[in-house]
Amino acid sequence: MGVFIFVLLLAILISLVLLIRLFVFLFKRLRGRETIFATKGIKKGALGMLILVVLGIILIAFSQLMAATPKIARENSIAELRKVQLNGRKEWVSIRGENRNKPLLLFLAGGPGGSQLAATRYELAELEKDFVVVNWEQPGSGKSYSAIPKKQLTPEIYVQDGTALVRSLLKEFRQEKVYLVGESWGSALGIFMAKEQPELYHAFMGTGQMVAFEETEKIDYALAMKLAKENEDQKIVDSLRKNGTPPYYGKSVTTKSAVYLNYLSQRMARNPEIQNPGFQTIRDLSAKEYGILDKVNYLRGILQTFNQVYPQLYEIDLRKDYAKLDIPVYFLLGKHDLNAPRSLAEDYYDKLAAPEKEIIWFEHSGHNPWINERERFAEVVQQIAEKTK
Repeated sequence: MGVFIFVLLLAILISLVLLIRLFVFLFKRLRGRETIFATKGIKKGALGMLILVVLGIILIAFSQLMAATPKIARENSIAELRKVQLNGRKEWVSIRGENRNKPLLLFLAGGPGGSQLAATRYELAELEKDFVVVNWEQPGSGKSYSAIPKKQLTPEIYVQDGTALVRSLLKEFRQEKVYLVGESWGSALGIFMAKEQPELYHAFMGTGQMVAFEETEKIDYALAMKLAKENEDQKIVDSLRKNGTPPYYGKSVTTKSAVYLNYLSQRMARNPEIQNPGFQTIRDLSAKEYGILDKVNYLRGILQTFNQVYPQLYEIDLRKDYAKLDIPVYFLLGKHDLNAPRSLAEDYYDKLAAPEKEIIWFEHSGHNPWINERERFAEVVQQIAEKTK
């Protein structure tokens, strides 16, 4: 499967290169007012390039048109992958549920720039029995990668578009409120949205809860350095020293942050206390929801959108700016999370004023309880919904 994806991505790149070469060739010929197909060699070369480009474009277009979310074989079910207009921007959502009359649950993916359409369908399928699960492809990620120029992306854009999506869903499904679930970056975005329009939400559930972004990066960096030294991983130590202590700015935010984030993720993946330890990227990239171009943008979002948006989050500290929320708040936290420091989440919880709040610990989870202990995660979400409906 990995080879298949590699071949598809390679085909896209080759097609784009050939297309550019063809345009350059035509431009030069027209500019010089020469006959484009003056010789047999030129004609054959141009024709060959044209055929390859056309085939590549057809392949890409066909894969995009065929992208879909699998159907649910239940009466009155809903399983749609649709394009939506949010504040004038074209973005995508998946909407899945065994009964379209069940309560709405909006899942906010991690990132910024992460796409989890397939991951949530696989890992949280149990929730589709009791909710209409909506997964939003945020601008700059996956199928919504081109919704807005990267330089215009701000945290405020995410809040505005997320709120517009919620209002649209409530109107379409004739409901008064939705349940809001956010993971990692999505856990902070969910807090932003809940603060902005609390009347739209039954409750907020954050997992892999982010609290203070710059402080988190410094803690993660120091922990990775400590563990790398203890395990004599000299290459990691050298890379961390070369990059220096975060925060990072410029064009290398993603690559520098990845050194310690990936190292900590690898440590969690090897932790025997953590069940089902991690994302299955090849499986997710191969999913029906993504056409060839989507697969490329899946990767571009992780690399480029993160680089653009994350530095804008450094100054945010939920303990200072979001210490009061007017809806019930639940933190579903992994006991072995190395990426989002538990100490910050517990400190935020202590300072947070909310109608109801609770930390629910997952003893066999790291940063992603919704993957590590998916059955229990679904049960906890259902229990919270029962309490807050």
